Amino acid sequence: MPADDAIVQLIQAGRAEQAFERLVPAYRRRVIGLAYSVLRDRAAAEDLAQEVFVKLWRVLPRYDGRARLSTWIYAITRNAAISALRTRRRSVSLSDPAVLAEVENREAAPDSGPGDAALWRHVEALPEKQRQAVILYYQDERAVDEVAAMMGMPVNTVKTHLHRARASLTAALAAAGEEFP
Repeated sequence: MPADDAIVQLIQAGRAEQAFERLVPAYRRRVIGLAYSVLRDRAAAEDLAQEVFVKLWRVLPRYDGRARLSTWIYAITRNAAISALRTRRRSVSLSDPAVLAEVENREAAPDSGPGDAALWRHVEALPEKQRQAVILYYQDERAVDEVAAMMGMPVNTVKTHLHRARASLTAALAAAGEEFP
């Protein structure tokens, strides 16, 4: 990402404040999306995103470039979300009316067709790791190795999650009389 290159250059030049000013708008939506995919609660995801950006503000000058900036940010977000989920100790399911309403009201991508809303409803119903892999791979257009790094798992495990998710989505859409786009 060209924006990442500019942010990294600012960090390396010791201009972390300016780097952070660019980082927040570039990653806000993605951080909230990843947090939501783990927490399944919009308000909690937004709160967690604020906490993640506070943490990034503190550690940004120590970014060493060993991992891509996006991978580093996603790893921090994923770890924070998993920690928040553990402390919350409350499972959220699609049987929860608030979660179901959120899923149904979730905005489809601007270039999406009429079948995409149904597809994303089925994505939301996938098991957590499959859902995260699908979102990172398809929605965020990350390579499988990047998804693996972001999720902290081997590449072949991510491929397995993607394969199983595609099979589940195909079956769910067929059962609903829809086609896989």
